[in-house]
Amino acid sequence: MASLFEHAGGYDGLHRFIDIFYGSVLSDPLLQPLFGAGRPDHVAHLTAFTAETFGGPDTFSQDMGGFPLLIKVHRGLQITEAQRQRFVELYMAAADRAELPADRPFREALLSHVEFGSQVAMQNSHAETDDQLHPLREVPHWDWPASSE
Repeated sequence: MASLFEHAGGYDGLHRFIDIFYGSVLSDPLLQPLFGAGRPDHVAHLTAFTAETFGGPDTFSQDMGGFPLLIKVHRGLQITEAQRQRFVELYMAAADRAELPADRPFREALLSHVEFGSQVAMQNSHAETDDQLHPLREVPHWDWPASSE
């Protein structure tokens, strides 16, 4: 069975998706304050993170700062639940706009990925001490959902 990375169209498919998603985040009044004017490397970083999570190359961990960078950039943001939910909503809408595969198993994996990741980011955004950070310290690896049959 193909990895989620391969099923999504590899790096090119994920880059197209993340580029659309990032544009929607920067123009969203609820989320824009978290992202400001944006960063030129954000699409590349989020694409590499998603690719690695979905079974692609480990470029994010090896060359882009890895999970410690994610912890650093989220700390102090004070992400609200409303912002987290809007992030998830725009993420899934971008998957449609980017024409990522629409099959149920893939979309379930994509949704569980963004739900989990946004929860981790929100927790880390409120952490005042290292003990309050989410215990995850490396890029998680996502796979197909377990069969319900």
